Amino acid sequence: MDTSLLFTVALVALAFVLLFSVVKIVPQGREFTVERFGKYTRTLAPGISLLTPFVERVGRRMNMMEQVLDVPQQEVITKDNAMVKVDAIVFIQVMEASAAAYRVENLPYAITQLCMTNLRTVVGSMELDEVLFQRDSINSRLLTVIDAATEPWGVKVNRIEIKDLTPPADITNAMARQMKAEREKRAVITEAEGEKQAAIARAEGAKQSAILQAEGRKEAAFRDAEAREREAEAEAKATAMVSEAIARGDVNAINYFVAQKYVEAFAELARNPTQKTVIVPAEMSGLVGTIAGLGELVGLAREQQQSRPAPTPPAPPRPASPRPPRGGGSVPGT
Repeated sequence: MDTSLLFTVALVALAFVLLFSVVKIVPQGREFTVERFGKYTRTLAPGISLLTPFVERVGRRMNMMEQVLDVPQQEVITKDNAMVKVDAIVFIQVMEASAAAYRVENLPYAITQLCMTNLRTVVGSMELDEVLFQRDSINSRLLTVIDAATEPWGVKVNRIEIKDLTPPADITNAMARQMKAEREKRAVITEAEGEKQAAIARAEGAKQSAILQAEGRKEAAFRDAEAREREAEAEAKATAMVSEAIARGDVNAINYFVAQKYVEAFAELARNPTQKTVIVPAEMSGLVGTIAGLGELVGLAREQQQSRPAPTPPAPPRPASPRPPRGGGSVPGT
C-alpha cells in the first residue's frame, strides 16, 4: 500500500513537471526564444505556447519594451584642448529578439560602451563653444552612428540625449565674466538709447516751440503792420483834410501843424531822462488859443462833412486875416 502511494505521488509530480515544461505563458512586452537541443528554432510571442517535452526549452527571455540606459560620465578633450565632463542617456528598443539574444553578449553593456566611445569621438571633433551650444547637433550625430551600429543586433535606438556638460572651473568663471560684461554692455546700450530718445524728444519740443514762437511773432508783426497801415491811412485822411483847409485859406490848419509839433517837442523834453528841470514856456496862453483854434477847425470840418451837398465846382478862396493869439504873443514854436 505504501509503495502504491509513493508511485502515485511520483506520477503526479512528473505530470506537473511535464506540464510546466511543456506549457509556456509569455507576458505582454516579452518574447521567449525556443532552443531545440541548444539550437535556436523559433520565438514565442505573448500568450500561451506548447513546447516539445524533453526536446525544446526556453532559451532567452527578451524585454521588447523601450528601455533607458544611463551612459556614465566621462572626461572628453575637445578640439581646442578643453577638458569637459559629459554623460548621456539612451532610449533603445529590441525589435528582433533572436538577434538581440544571440548576436551580442550583454546587450545593455555593449550599447553603453558604444555610446561612450562615439561620444568621445563626436565631442572631440568639436570646439568647446560648439559643444556647449550645439547639443542638438551632438545628439543627432550620436543617434545616427549608434543606430547604424546596433541595427545588426536587432535593436532600434530611438533617442540619445546629452544629460550634462561640465566645463572646467576656470572656463566656467570666464563664461560668467563674459556674461556679466555682455549684460553690462546691453545696459549701457539701453541707457544710451534712452538718452538718445530723450534728446530727440527735447529737440522736437524745442523745434515746435520755436515754430510756434516764430508764428506768434509773424502774427504780431502782421497785426502791427496792419495797425500802422490803418494809422497811416487815418493820418493821411487827416492831412488831406488839413490840406484842403489850407487850400481854402483857413489859418487854423497851419496852427494845427504848429501846435502838434509843439506838443510833441514838449512831451519829448519831459520824457528825456537826462533832463532834471522842465521849463514851462510863457506862451502857454498862446498854446491854449492854438488848441482852441484846432477845436474850431475840427468842428468846422465835421459840419462841412455833414452838410455837404452834391458836389459843385469849388468857389475861389477868400483871403482871411490871421487872428493873432490871445495875449498879444507870437505863434508857438516861433
